[in-house]
Amino acid sequence: MTNDDRPVLVVTNLDDPTADFVIAELHDRGVPVVRFDSGDFPATLSCSAAIGDTDNWRGRVQTPSRRAELGSVRSLYYRRPSGFAFPHLDRQDERFAVAQARYGLGGILTSLPGCLYVNHPNRIGDGEYKPAGLAAAAAAGFALPPTLITNVPSDARAFIRAHGPAIFKPISVPLYLVDGKAQTVSVTEVAADEIDESVAGTMHLFQKRVDKVADVRVTVIGEQVFAVRIDSGLLDWRTDYGTHTYTPLVTPPVVEQAMRAYLKHFGLVFGAFDFALTDSGEWIFIECNPSGQWAWMEQPTGLRMTAALADLLEGGLGAC
Repeated sequence: MTNDDRPVLVVTNLDDPTADFVIAELHDRGVPVVRFDSGDFPATLSCSAAIGDTDNWRGRVQTPSRRAELGSVRSLYYRRPSGFAFPHLDRQDERFAVAQARYGLGGILTSLPGCLYVNHPNRIGDGEYKPAGLAAAAAAGFALPPTLITNVPSDARAFIRAHGPAIFKPISVPLYLVDGKAQTVSVTEVAADEIDESVAGTMHLFQKRVDKVADVRVTVIGEQVFAVRIDSGLLDWRTDYGTHTYTPLVTPPVVEQAMRAYLKHFGLVFGAFDFALTDSGEWIFIECNPSGQWAWMEQPTGLRMTAALADLLEGGLGAC
């Protein structure tokens, strides 16, 4: 039971089992939690904040059942909240209102005094640019597969002929609905003769396919590192979780050192790293998701990731 009455803010959407686990752990420890979705503004979420010459933000954010004083937030767990929306307004007025909400409420939530961010929303935004992530990974010393990002069809064909077999994968994955259901845009193998002029329509990412024996997901939570080998036999293991077996691993020191350098580059305290594991034991960097999932691996591996994240949030800036 904690004697610290400063709340942890959890900013996420309504359906987030990962956040549910962390909130339950914090509740068990007696840590006060204020959860909300920024997309609930202004219907069921309000905010009022003031600042002066020498002040930090004073004020509150409030839901129908919770209230947090902005100057006493110990940590903020930012987990994919829904976007601002004002459907009752016409298109032009909605665009204006969304901008005021994003830079007003969003700006306040990103500048709380003495608050530990897991992760800071702006740093998440930086880390979600895949080209920036690949450049940072190369600078950190990771092994990378040859990669091309282009909208020039002839360059794509030349790359595939030089480095094939090759894969195509999305650079970013916004909400994509088919018949009202969210879809995952999976990684697919692509041949040079499949590249047509439609590639010119936007940017595409092509990458040499790694000859792997398994995948590895490494979740870094503050100072703790949790590595799990995922055996699935699939090109993209996200397409069928029913095929997986999970085995905890020890992260090689050189990989951990590179992960620390990567996170420091982006100012992150949490990262979900994906690697392809080759038959020679080499860990090939694929990506790092600053808002990645991890909770589904906890039960089959026994790794205490929920507790580690709760430790980080409970400790606030003193935990780093």
